[in-house]
Amino acid sequence: MASIILPGLGLGSGLDTTAIVKALVDADKAAKQGQIDRGTKTNTSSISGIGTLKSLMAAFAKSMTDLGSKTSPQFGGFVASSSEVKFVTAIATNTAVGGTYAIDVTNLATSSKVASAAFAGGTTSSITDGTLTIEQGSGTFNLDIKPGATLQSVRDSINADASLKSAGISANIVTDSFGSRLVLGSTTTGAGSDISVSGIPELTIDGGNVIGTSTSPMDEFSAGSIGAVAVDAKFTVDGMALTSKSNAVDKAVSGLTFNLVSVGKATVTVATNTDGLKASIQKFVDAYNAIANSVTALTKPSLDDEGNPTVSAALTGDALPRSILSAIRGPLSETGAGDKLTVLAQLGITTNQKTGALDFDSTKFTAALNDKKLGGEVQELFTGNNGLLERMNKAIAPFSDAGGVLDQRTTSLNKTKTKLTNEQAALDRRIESLTAVLTKKYNDMDTLVGKLKATASNITSMFEAMAAQQKNS
Repeated sequence: MASIILPGLGLGSGLDTTAIVKALVDADKAAKQGQIDRGTKTNTSSISGIGTLKSLMAAFAKSMTDLGSKTSPQFGGFVASSSEVKFVTAIATNTAVGGTYAIDVTNLATSSKVASAAFAGGTTSSITDGTLTIEQGSGTFNLDIKPGATLQSVRDSINADASLKSAGISANIVTDSFGSRLVLGSTTTGAGSDISVSGIPELTIDGGNVIGTSTSPMDEFSAGSIGAVAVDAKFTVDGMALTSKSNAVDKAVSGLTFNLVSVGKATVTVATNTDGLKASIQKFVDAYNAIANSVTALTKPSLDDEGNPTVSAALTGDALPRSILSAIRGPLSETGAGDKLTVLAQLGITTNQKTGALDFDSTKFTAALNDKKLGGEVQELFTGNNGLLERMNKAIAPFSDAGGVLDQRTTSLNKTKTKLTNEQAALDRRIESLTAVLTKKYNDMDTLVGKLKATASNITSMFEAMAAQQKNS
């Protein structure tokens, strides 16, 4: 052990007891404090690194979910465009065929809206109790109207009924110059979808009776379909006359859904979705590279000019990031369930051997779509049954799911953090106690030495006085 240099002199012993105590305490504390400091530094860095990993995995999982959306498909092999979107819009699936279609919309499909006779008493008008029967097409719905019901309570009962709500039927109250009327509407369109109401005399509505027209003006007794009954959509495709109960027409042309917007003409063009597919694939490549590069950065230490490590990364030496990289690389090499298109390399997507990231060759991609006609199979490769996105989500689930590997690691690191905090507190208490004990001992020693020195000085003075007296006698 190195010798302790004691600066300055004390009052009693001539020793700097404060410095002695500090040196002894520091020597006793050094080993354990170093262990705690190293552990705390490593633990803090790991907590930060795992937190970053969790954020990266969450962002990657969201990217995979967004790309695999069933409501907004990202990998359509074909795209349909309309010359007049104010009349017709169109969506193409992977079974579509390239070409053009002339659409002429002459009539939109409409839904039923009916009104009861007017109630002069307004929304609080009394309604006879009994069973209110609402019919639409083949559907019949019975509603129990309790004694004391009002027009408003009947409306509220209709809107609260789960079966009516599921059928898309709702009610409201409209007040005109004759009084308040119960008005029922439906989201169902097409001929034969008119609503009729029976069972309560004052709320009886014949859906086949049209009111509110020039030939049938409104009065307080008017009840029936407002303006017109529900009708089918009428349109032509390349001159062929067609009808549809819905304005979303998905059976007229294979692989296409026409959305009829208003009366008018439009030309719908179907072509290979080269730009859309390229953009979607680029999103996948970017999402993959973002996590692959970031995970690598969490384990790669900083290097000096000679290539020697200088500063360790947050998770240097940790096997978990490598496990994640291995997990997300696995699905890339698996063969898909497509016919002609089974691997990413066919679309110009390859793994960079130096960085581990993905490279996307747009020239090879364009050739795959134009020359090999693989556009229709891209969606199947990525989002089909057991497609790449599904396999990727399964691969990252053990890490990103609640209670998964990353959550378990975070819990373990937090326990270690608590343990280190407790060890630091225990060490501080022990050092405080040791400091107090040593301080008392050295203070006692200093006091005792001071007394001994005083006694020695008195004895010396006595002998000097005796010697002087003998010399003078």
